[in-house]
Amino acid sequence: MLKVKLKDGSSLEVEEGKSILEVAKQLSEGLARNATCGSVDGEVKDLRYELNKDCELVIHTFAEDDLEGMKAYWHTTSHIMAQAVKRLFPKTKLAIGPSIDEGFYYDFDPVEHFGDEDKLKIEEEMKNIIKEDISIERFTLPKKEAIELMKDEPYKVELINDLPEGEEISFYKQGDFTDLCAGPHLMSTGKVKAVKLVSSSGAYWRGSEKNKMLQRIYAISFPKQSQVEEYFAKLEDRKQRDHRKIGKDLELFMTHELVGAGLPMYLPNGATVRRLLERYIQDKELRRGYWHVYTPSMANTELYKVSGHWDHYKDNMFPVMKMDEEEFVLRPMNCPHHMLIYRSKMRSYRDLPIRIGELAHDFRYEASGAVCGLSRVRQMCQNDAHLFVRPDQIKDEFKKVVELILEVYKDFGFEDYSFRLSLRDKENKEKYFDDDEMWNNAESELREILTELGVDFYEAKGEAAFYGPKLDVQIKSVLGHDETVSTVQLDFLLPQRFELEFIGEDGQPHRPVVIHRAILGTSDRFMSFLIEETKGAFPLWLSPTQVVVMPISERQLDYARGVVEKLRDVGMRVELDDRNEKIGYKIREAQVNKTPYMLVVGDKEVEANAVGVRHRKEGDLGAMKVDEFIAKALEQIKSYSLD
Repeated sequence: MLKVKLKDGSSLEVEEGKSILEVAKQLSEGLARNATCGSVDGEVKDLRYELNKDCELVIHTFAEDDLEGMKAYWHTTSHIMAQAVKRLFPKTKLAIGPSIDEGFYYDFDPVEHFGDEDKLKIEEEMKNIIKEDISIERFTLPKKEAIELMKDEPYKVELINDLPEGEEISFYKQGDFTDLCAGPHLMSTGKVKAVKLVSSSGAYWRGSEKNKMLQRIYAISFPKQSQVEEYFAKLEDRKQRDHRKIGKDLELFMTHELVGAGLPMYLPNGATVRRLLERYIQDKELRRGYWHVYTPSMANTELYKVSGHWDHYKDNMFPVMKMDEEEFVLRPMNCPHHMLIYRSKMRSYRDLPIRIGELAHDFRYEASGAVCGLSRVRQMCQNDAHLFVRPDQIKDEFKKVVELILEVYKDFGFEDYSFRLSLRDKENKEKYFDDDEMWNNAESELREILTELGVDFYEAKGEAAFYGPKLDVQIKSVLGHDETVSTVQLDFLLPQRFELEFIGEDGQPHRPVVIHRAILGTSDRFMSFLIEETKGAFPLWLSPTQVVVMPISERQLDYARGVVEKLRDVGMRVELDDRNEKIGYKIREAQVNKTPYMLVVGDKEVEANAVGVRHRKEGDLGAMKVDEFIAKALEQIKSYSLD
């Protein structure tokens, strides 16, 4: 008998040779019915895989919190799509068809480009294949026989030829269709219930523009038809939330080809939001003893050779600029500058911790196809800081950073987030600074800190910075994406490379430790995230225009101007809509512009020294005295109310 440890921590005894599906049946018929694949000691397998040793087993199903389960489902459907295409258009050559984080795609080399009618036929044929409930079987072949089997599929042959000698080459067969594939897959095509083609685009073979352009078809599949409809409703919501669309509609930012890709320009409304965000975080830092500095946006290349960034990061930098006998580069990060500020004078143990913060412009060369609005840019403004601490201060300072993160997230209403401990990949000697002792100490220290803080975290190998492990805070966005916003990094390396010291209580020099941290990440990316979370309806304290005052007719114009002045005198951002338009039109336009408050002024309001208050979400709030409204609004602003 084998001992199998399950996801919930319990154990189960099973007979050797039992398949994952049989184990699922032993646990529950419902689980067996909904299972898509399994993970044995972390390696994803088909349900038919037979257990042959004690192991940890996770049985995956199609569920939002089970990506492996969904991917097996979608991977199977990608083969159903390929089979449908080969039935309808047998001369089409097949490339690859992976599952992705949401659905799947398949790349085809058709004789003629698939049009809309062709795609409808493909979708219908996929539904026929599902109805046929064809059994899906896995088999393997030696390389020579694998090439012979795929001899009419040149893209598959190329993939096989690239495989190392002796590596197992697996295939999946469903009826008259066979595809090169590592799996995993469902047991039969009938396990898929609902499919829908989503879109198509061009895609170079293997992502290289030197290769042929193929036609990529994206699609989705679900266990229920209703989930397809929900998915497309979600797609429409995404379109409406796209920060690029909202940024244009609300005049927040713009781009222009004469400026360049990945270099957005903030318009007055967007500049207001960004300024408020930056003041917000700097004020919080000042209250916690941070010093703010300004450092140059470029530096001599020697600076990055000393820091180690040149060896590990130069491919992400803009090209070197040669001036006279010197070489300069636009900086990709700020830590080397801050190291030099620390080193500019002798430090005592009494001076530490020293917290150096900066809203710094950094430059990273992103491929033109990767840049996107504010979320992926070539010039960014980082909410960066470096904390220089004694070893005995690491835990306390790290805790204070985590507390600041949690305070900020509360202000913005972020609730669905998790902590990821990002570690190095020991096998990747090129990506990470090669010092096993330093890494082991830093990772152990950070793991211990998080445990003592009582923070629930998970570990991710290969996600560390080149100089040390870090804590990434992953926020689940309203669109379902996992976004990294805040990071905290522990660094023993740069203090060593820059020979940083402080004089200890014993009168001897000691080396500080550096904590790198970014609470908002970059102003640009944080803004894109907020725009999509709020659909551009920023909370009152952050809205570019907080109030629009609307006189019903010219008779109330002087009074309305007085209201505007009162609001401006207390620091509110207010506009006067004195156009000769009906009040309903003015209200609708203010709603479209996501203005939090509309103050309607008619004869009754003038007589009562009041305003008619409308809120963009709550509608008509009735009449209020002007001073009463001001007190209400200022309290919302002061408390960072989320409306």
